[in-house]
Amino acid sequence: MNTKIVSPEDAIAVIRDNDTVAISGFVGNGAPDELLITLQAAYRAAGRPSGLSLMFGAAAGDGKEEGLNRLADEGLLKRIIGGHFGLAPKLCELAVNGQVEAYNLPLGCVSHLFRDIAAGRPGTISKVGLHTFVDPRNGGGKINDRTVEDIVTLIEIAGEEWLLYKALPVNVALIRATTADPRGNLSMEREALSLDNLAIAMAAKNSGGLVIAQVESIAENRTLNPRQVQIPGTLVDCVVVAKPENHRQTYLVPFSRAYAAEIRVPLDSIPPMPLDERKIIARRAAFELPMNGVVNLGIGCPEGVASVASEEKVLDLVTLTAEPGVVGGIPSGGLNFGTAVNTDAIIQMGEQFDYYDGGGLDMACLGLAECDGAGNVNVSRFGPKLAGAGGFINISQNARKLVLAGTFTAGGLKTEIRDGELKILQEGRQRKFVDAVQQITFSGPYAAERGQPVSYVTERCVFQCTPDGLELTEVAPGIDIRKHILDHMDFKPIVNQPAVMDRRIFLPEPMDLAASLLRFAFARRIDFDVERNTMFINFEALHIKTPEEVEAISNELESRFQKIGKKVPVVVNYDAFKVDDDAVDAYFEMVRNLQKRYYAKVARYTTSAFMRVKLGDALDSRATAPHVFETEQEARAFHDSMAPFDW
Repeated sequence: MNTKIVSPEDAIAVIRDNDTVAISGFVGNGAPDELLITLQAAYRAAGRPSGLSLMFGAAAGDGKEEGLNRLADEGLLKRIIGGHFGLAPKLCELAVNGQVEAYNLPLGCVSHLFRDIAAGRPGTISKVGLHTFVDPRNGGGKINDRTVEDIVTLIEIAGEEWLLYKALPVNVALIRATTADPRGNLSMEREALSLDNLAIAMAAKNSGGLVIAQVESIAENRTLNPRQVQIPGTLVDCVVVAKPENHRQTYLVPFSRAYAAEIRVPLDSIPPMPLDERKIIARRAAFELPMNGVVNLGIGCPEGVASVASEEKVLDLVTLTAEPGVVGGIPSGGLNFGTAVNTDAIIQMGEQFDYYDGGGLDMACLGLAECDGAGNVNVSRFGPKLAGAGGFINISQNARKLVLAGTFTAGGLKTEIRDGELKILQEGRQRKFVDAVQQITFSGPYAAERGQPVSYVTERCVFQCTPDGLELTEVAPGIDIRKHILDHMDFKPIVNQPAVMDRRIFLPEPMDLAASLLRFAFARRIDFDVERNTMFINFEALHIKTPEEVEAISNELESRFQKIGKKVPVVVNYDAFKVDDDAVDAYFEMVRNLQKRYYAKVARYTTSAFMRVKLGDALDSRATAPHVFETEQEARAFHDSMAPFDW
């Protein structure tokens, strides 16, 4: 064929009864709607194709009729395997009512499964899902009694438990891009996300299947920049040009140049949140942000953390991400969830989950729907309502620090913030802190076993996950522990001496969060070993950008040294340390002053030869002892052998 461009009807005609169809899309964006509309019409007209098995990551939909909701006609589907169902209620109904076989798997595992199918592997091996409802010991991700095949199995490798997610052949892939040439090469310059389109196409092609792509325009052969081609024509069998109304960027936005990374949005154009319970929750969660760290924000209350970070001007101090591949910038919410403005990069979803699953997230802030006394959380299923796990299991299980954020009760909760205190005007109808969650999407005991720090942040209090269960650690000003907390829980948490939540959270003006985060973050990097009489300062991966950050660090160090009350030996870790030009002079002036006033002797180390030279030169030029070593062992040996300075 000279061209792969065909009509939607001719493309859909290649799908046979009982095929397994993999479809791209994420929540409110990226769905190949022209193809879905045509598939629905073909089935309604002729009853074919029927009995399809459907595979997807996060079911694209508007919560009503669009997206994958179009495929819920009786008989069209026989099996559903998906990560998130929340915006496809018609698919949820089929699954919950037992009209089809149905599985809910972690979104990241579905994403990796496409890639492993493409590579001809037997499946995806992962620890993600252990001790949750996906674990075969807890149901194996099966949604109803009609679903009997085990596609998740528990295996052991080198004495450790893992889960194997079974690979299934993909007969047809329905994907989406922006531009195609007649040879089928696809670029995605106007899409908000890259998603799993490439992996899905490869999975179908290497299963002996077909790949159908929806685009909005056609380019002449060999005019697409090969570096912009994300899916090569060798993987594509048919190309369909969509009507504009069936190729919207999201279900809320036909096209945004900001979502396509064509322009950057002024941060002052983002309005601050009103001071209500959602902002209280977002503000308290924002106090957990790790400086220079990588963060994932979930949907719902966690979305507010980005707004608070923007208002407090700390966005430059953290990197916010979203699971479909967004790195940096400000993530969007609602039906635009998954997109972002002012991004640093947009990568494929499977690659994002590689980073997440490997422990790349310094912190995640996710939603809190239902929690029990052991710290287990359910966000995936509530009786007949099926939301699905989405990326929650991957993210919550693997983040170095987890914050679960949501209101204390649901359904009609009314609050008022007055004079720096929280008032409960009307309690919510549904309790969130219950005897037993309906489904374990996150295992508190498993987190405690692994030493993962987990906080549960509500508008009126904060809990921590401990090996003995949930402990109440903070209470909002104006809140009575018995009346407003314990009386609205099905279990009694551990209560010792909870602190009062920071009052700045309950005042209308900005909180000066940047200074607090810098101080808190750096305070964790300082350790005085009383037995060795030595101060250890950890600058590893610290990136100092402004003189104000230098001042915050200086104040914290001065405070710690003054409490010791004498000069002490110091060992400093400079691995992956960076200081911007604007802050260099202030930083090394701080070092000179601290060394003169508080150091008895000092040894510094970094594995970077370049950094050793730069540090040595900078210290030497300021008449400051430039002892910089390659390893901690060398620094400690020098420290132990070196006589104190005689100032």
